[in-house]
Amino acid sequence: MPVLHVRGVSKSFGAIQALGHVDLTLDRGEAIGLMGDNGAGKSTLMKIIAGNFPPTEGAILIDDEEVRFTRPVEAREKGIEIVYQDLALCDNLSAAANVFLGREIKKRFGPIRWLDHRSMYRRSGELFAELKSETRPRDLVRQMSGGQRQAVAIARTRLSDPKIVLMDEPTAAISVRQVKEVLDLIHRLKETDHAVILVSHRMPDVFEVCDRVAVLRRGSKVADKPIGDTSPEEVTGLITGAIERA
Repeated sequence: MPVLHVRGVSKSFGAIQALGHVDLTLDRGEAIGLMGDNGAGKSTLMKIIAGNFPPTEGAILIDDEEVRFTRPVEAREKGIEIVYQDLALCDNLSAAANVFLGREIKKRFGPIRWLDHRSMYRRSGELFAELKSETRPRDLVRQMSGGQRQAVAIARTRLSDPKIVLMDEPTAAISVRQVKEVLDLIHRLKETDHAVILVSHRMPDVFEVCDRVAVLRRGSKVADKPIGDTSPEEVTGLITGAIERA
């Protein structure tokens, strides 16, 4: 049974149809590369799964249970976390503070509450160790490399131990060394039985870490194939329309 089943999902914004009857399944420990040109519908699909807005038609099933999200917090409660392209990190805060942003651990004595920094440092350190990242809990985000920033964003998703992690262009605009760090993090997620949807324009990244590749074009899914059964050339043809469907 797939952990995620997108069934016949369509989304219209007025007269504009962004998605048309898209089907997609995702198993535990599996990574799917979601590819397509700008405007193909990738971001719309991710936002529907993440609870930013509901589909016009179709359904989302988590562990074979149909769900209806009206807010991202509802998707999080069902085990879905998303890492946005801009990462949404606070540069002036430490790695630990960013991991726990909005979900801080607090101590209490009567009516008085205060932040439990020690517990947050300890748990953040455990998450970075699980991800095999060199990121340290007390380091300020503004002093970090692109790969370390991604580790902070991914560690933040691990707080709730999600079933599904959505990643939007995680290797855009970072160095080759930092790209390797991010791809290693995705491997770690798969090894710990997390399901991953990777939105990327970088063909080598998708072919390195993903088990399958799904291609969207003009809001429709035109391919969904195991990585071993396709090639970068075929995927490029599907994205551009040189190949109609596979």
